[in-house]
Amino acid sequence: MKRKLRFPRIVKPFEAKEKIILRDYLALERTTLANERTLFSYIRTSLYLVIGGIGLLKLEDFSSLRWLGNVSLVISALLIIYGLIRYFMLKRKLLKFYENKDLPE
Repeated sequence: MKRKLRFPRIVKPFEAKEKIILRDYLALERTTLANERTLFSYIRTSLYLVIGGIGLLKLEDFSSLRWLGNVSLVISALLIIYGLIRYFMLKRKLLKFYENKDLPE
């Protein structure tokens, strides 16, 4: 049995008391697109760090900077993991609103 990691809640979960209107639906769509853009930003930054880290590791004249290349690769891996976690957490929150049956067709 797989256990989910639960974080303590600071505030109670949001519950919509009104029927969702088109403006709210479009706001959800914008939020979804912003979430995807943010994920792509994390991926892009991570790839830049990988390229920089590999470049620093391949430089033979600056062997004293090899540690910086290794640090860059580690930070890149951590950054991509953090970005994916944030993306899927927000995506899960947004799916609660999309499962609402009152959405416009």
